[in-house]
Amino acid sequence: MLAVRGLDAHYGRAQVLNDVGFEVAEGEATVLIGRNGAGKSSTMKALIGLLRPSAGSIRFMGNEIAGGEPHRIARLGLGYVPEERRIFTELTVMENLSVGRQPARAGLPAWTPERLFALFPNLGEMRTRPGGRMSGGEQQMLTIARTLMGNPRLILLDEPSEGLSPLIVEQMAAALAALKRDGMTILLAEQNLHFAKHVADHAAVIEKGRIVWTGTMAALLDDATVRDRYLAV
Repeated sequence: MLAVRGLDAHYGRAQVLNDVGFEVAEGEATVLIGRNGAGKSSTMKALIGLLRPSAGSIRFMGNEIAGGEPHRIARLGLGYVPEERRIFTELTVMENLSVGRQPARAGLPAWTPERLFALFPNLGEMRTRPGGRMSGGEQQMLTIARTLMGNPRLILLDEPSEGLSPLIVEQMAAALAALKRDGMTILLAEQNLHFAKHVADHAAVIEKGRIVWTGTMAALLDDATVRDRYLAV
């Protein structure tokens, strides 16, 4: 569903991505994993069009999207959950969800608030609460739910477990696992291996803006050398 090849990107003269390449298969979850500052968020921003690549190819559902405008990429069915959450703090849960609504896509069941509240029961109990009066974990759930209201074919999640309590992290992992069981394709950027192993089928390890290892999550968990070299703090 998503194929990235030879992706380079810069912030000014500083190169932040160097020949990045990986694939995400339909119906599976892949984690882009690495230490803080390894290039995970820059990769996500390049995929959704917030960072213009200087070289390389990004093909989504057969369409070349490298360098495209974010709103046009989103309309193709690529959903993005940013690290900063960026909910509308003065709008209620229901109003935030309405902002994210897009038409249903052929071959996909449409997301509705009730379906989202089954996935995130916490949100169902605070439908009229403004986003600014929610905890960080609740805001993260709302951000994901708002993105799902766009009926994406693939969802990008940038550091969804960062700054959350262990209980909320566990709930988040369960929700993402449920999404995958329902057939959602997921690309997750994470540095939390414990969280990622409960969600991802495949992994791409990134270090200093370059992919240094790819394989199944099971293979990564079995390879202590790779984990110690690229993921240990």
